[in-house]
Amino acid sequence: MQTAANLMPIPGHVDPVPVPRAPSLRADGRIDLIGLTKDQLRQTLLDAGMELKQAKLRGKQIWHWLYNRGATEFSQMTDIAKAQHPWLTERFVVGRPEVVEAQVSTDGTRKWLLRSPDGQDYEAVFIPDADRGTLCVSSQVGCTLNCTFCHTGTMRLVRNLTAGEIVGQVMLARDALGEWPSQPEGRMLTNIVMMGMGEPLYNFDAVRDALKLVMDGDGLALSKRRITLSTSGVVPMMARAGAEIGVNLAVSLHAVTKEVRDEIVPLNRKYGIEELLQACADYPGANNARRITFEYVMLKDKNDSDADAHELVRLLRHYDLPAKVNLIPFNPWPGANYECSTPDRIRSFSDIVFEGGISAPVRTPRGRDIDAACGQLKTAAEKKSRADRDREAAALTVA
Repeated sequence: MQTAANLMPIPGHVDPVPVPRAPSLRADGRIDLIGLTKDQLRQTLLDAGMELKQAKLRGKQIWHWLYNRGATEFSQMTDIAKAQHPWLTERFVVGRPEVVEAQVSTDGTRKWLLRSPDGQDYEAVFIPDADRGTLCVSSQVGCTLNCTFCHTGTMRLVRNLTAGEIVGQVMLARDALGEWPSQPEGRMLTNIVMMGMGEPLYNFDAVRDALKLVMDGDGLALSKRRITLSTSGVVPMMARAGAEIGVNLAVSLHAVTKEVRDEIVPLNRKYGIEELLQACADYPGANNARRITFEYVMLKDKNDSDADAHELVRLLRHYDLPAKVNLIPFNPWPGANYECSTPDRIRSFSDIVFEGGISAPVRTPRGRDIDAACGQLKTAAEKKSRADRDREAAALTVA
């Protein structure tokens, strides 16, 4: 167990409470089986009083029903004796995040505002395309990194999501899309990006454990080539992510000079551009077939000049990186201090990077009308004023 002395320091503003806070236990005392590994599931059955031989068998059966068939009730598990269903139901639950609000954009993008049993809100977004469907998954309630262009970054970190809450977002999307039982062909949900609320590498263990469940061939069975983990540059954890998770890497770069990146991605003050790019060069498995994606939000008169584009090419070539650059038109939100670069400026920037031999497509904004686009995620609860939240808390206390 980590002590306060050896926890990785977290930059940025946080609530004046111990961070991260552990999730509360369910009010009914039951254990949620979603998020448990095969071994943990078997041990949980043993701890509840099931004898060893039966726990091994039931563990395999329940695992299959959870992750391959998408069952949410023990009564659906037809190869488990009906007489045992009440025993299981009394002790365990097959959880899904509570859907507080589901929105659909005019372009087909779906956004879910989700709530955990302890009342914490977070969001997930599904983005359909002609040849793929991508689910953007959150790893934390809130965020610590306070990147100045990002609406999510204006939130306070409440706590890390558990492995069950992370994989639960994938299972909820499968529910909504009608994609049970699991099958490798014909899926609408083909890709996952860890680009929702939070910094995944500050919740490493839960993200790793959740993605292993997603990639397990006996369950959700999504290839690691179809999963991308995005980081703002938590350098000490990047090699570990490559070794222990092994999915594609995306890096929120957004600037090519120390001065600008220090402003818009404050984590740069701790891990600078050169250190970050060297960690990218050392990332296990990166090659021309599995390029590292560099996310670059286009901010008018801030990071979008021709000189910035040439410096970006120079840096990526200097570190000999197998790279692709995603140029992201800035998605406005109330109170933002930036404007989006003009289409001509974005086009010129893209052309320079392409001419440097590096792919630099411009991402088409998706879900802007429901605040589901890149950098716009921020829960409805957080949008309430502090006074509103205090009044609600006081009312609950009185009740």
